[in-house]
Amino acid sequence: MHNFTHADATAISEWVRSDVVSAETVAEHFLECVESREPSIKAFVSFEPDWVRSQAGQLTKRKAKGLLAGVPVGIKDNYDTVDHPTRFYSPIYDDNCPSRDAHVVSLLRQAGAIIMGKTHTTEFAYMHTGPTRNPHDLDRTPGSSSTGSAAGMAAGFFPIALGTQTAGSLIKPASYCGLYAFKPSYGLVPLEGVKPLAPSFDTVGWYGRSVRDLELMAQVLIPGFPMVTHERHVRSFGFCRTARWDQVDEDVAKSLEAAVKDLQSAGHQVSEVLLPEEFAAVFDDHLLINDCEGARSFSKELQMQPDKLSEELLAMFERASLTTWEQESAAQKRLAKLAIVLEEIFQPFDAVLGASCGIVAPLGLGATGPSDFSKFWMAFGLPQINIPLVRNTGTLPVGLQMIGGFRSDSNLLQAAEQVDAVLRGADA
Repeated sequence: MHNFTHADATAISEWVRSDVVSAETVAEHFLECVESREPSIKAFVSFEPDWVRSQAGQLTKRKAKGLLAGVPVGIKDNYDTVDHPTRFYSPIYDDNCPSRDAHVVSLLRQAGAIIMGKTHTTEFAYMHTGPTRNPHDLDRTPGSSSTGSAAGMAAGFFPIALGTQTAGSLIKPASYCGLYAFKPSYGLVPLEGVKPLAPSFDTVGWYGRSVRDLELMAQVLIPGFPMVTHERHVRSFGFCRTARWDQVDEDVAKSLEAAVKDLQSAGHQVSEVLLPEEFAAVFDDHLLINDCEGARSFSKELQMQPDKLSEELLAMFERASLTTWEQESAAQKRLAKLAIVLEEIFQPFDAVLGASCGIVAPLGLGATGPSDFSKFWMAFGLPQINIPLVRNTGTLPVGLQMIGGFRSDSNLLQAAEQVDAVLRGADA
């Protein structure tokens, strides 16, 4: 009897490819999970059980052998899909039925994945939240904007899921929901078929049940991606608090410090990284650019039906209208200069460690908390991983963030594998 409740996508795909289990058996397990918990979680905006069964049956008939054979996947509702509407959590797009899949959705299908359905996002992957709840505490937010994908993962609806990130939309929900997440280096994964928010930052990302699931998805979605070597050796890590460390709650700080001590006890080196004062402006520069580019991305919707836009989006337009072209250009130039400085800072380390979020998932569904510890690194397009920390029963999840140098994604995944093994007591 195979345990689909805890098996990762890598194991499930191996079982299906080896004909140990059928895609139908896999699909039925996850459909039962959805039937049981979806009424309280509200992860899906579009879900058709019969279509899930049909996909599984077709995979069995053609003996699919792809890397994701028979693996159910949740798709954030800002990706185009031919078999589900794509609504962006906006009434403007209630009847939007794309004629083709987004690039990465096509790659998932070609790899043998089963599309479970479309998962809730915030309005245009920005700030206005939907109905999705955190499976760890239904009175708390799962984060934004990859909210349905994260909550569905945590509820056991699928073992992998697609999200996107512009500020903290992948890493923050991963931290709140206790998930593995990977946001690759900027530009590695084509965004065709994904509605833009801020093109300078928008990046495809995904959730998995293990670090090796994150690697598996990278192999599928980034053709030519360097193989992760799985070598084990002493690592050198930086630990960076950033200028916003005063936003970190005591419980979160203690969990992160305990993780650092575990790594040091296992023989790894962890050094404090102090950034030059100029980096304190990164948070505001990211927000300024995000606002200006977002206003341009949604200028069509503002002219078409402004009455159907949220207060949060209208506030973004207002801030952008008060920002000059020269101010936006100056912010871009500052980030470009700091990126060169940051590259030198990263040079001695296998990865830099830090907080994924300064708080656990807050109460209420109307706001999701700050994304500062994620968007800081987003400003430079660096690869990011969330590792869920081992917590006492009944406590809310906390995430350790790992950040790599630009385009060092494969090395970052290799280091993450080793860090995760130490934190779970599987590696001395």
